[in-house]
Amino acid sequence: MSKHPWSPNLTARPSRDLMIAARQLWTSEWWACASQSWTIRVSDLVLEEASRGDARAAALRLEALRGLETLPITPEAQALAMRLIDLQALPPTEPEDALHVALATVAGAHYIVTWNFAHLVGPDAKLKLLDALRACGFYPPLLTTPEELLEGRI
Repeated sequence: MSKHPWSPNLTARPSRDLMIAARQLWTSEWWACASQSWTIRVSDLVLEEASRGDARAAALRLEALRGLETLPITPEAQALAMRLIDLQALPPTEPEDALHVALATVAGAHYIVTWNFAHLVGPDAKLKLLDALRACGFYPPLLTTPEELLEGRI
């Protein structure tokens, strides 16, 4: 397994669950090649989320994200996030997911890379989001997993 300074394996214990372990491996491999292929940006929201929980783990997560370009939370993104919930593209219980999508969309990101199948990259969820973003007049980013982006690269 290749290592990269931003590797999530620096911040998570390997899982005994085979699917989670596979996703950890794909995530690590994606981080290892991501900066060579894409411009990696995170939002202020990601930094807020990374700082939560166990102080030691949070410090490791924040260190892994240090130096990445940060997208600020803007009124335009907040309004789009609310609109995504109003359009039922995301449930009202998931305002942070809506804001993640809105921030990337407003910033013109090409991809949103996540393992959130329930609300972002599952087929039905993805279709709802893409349709809603287009209805709001945006060219939506591709919602994808690290595994999908690695196809043909490793």
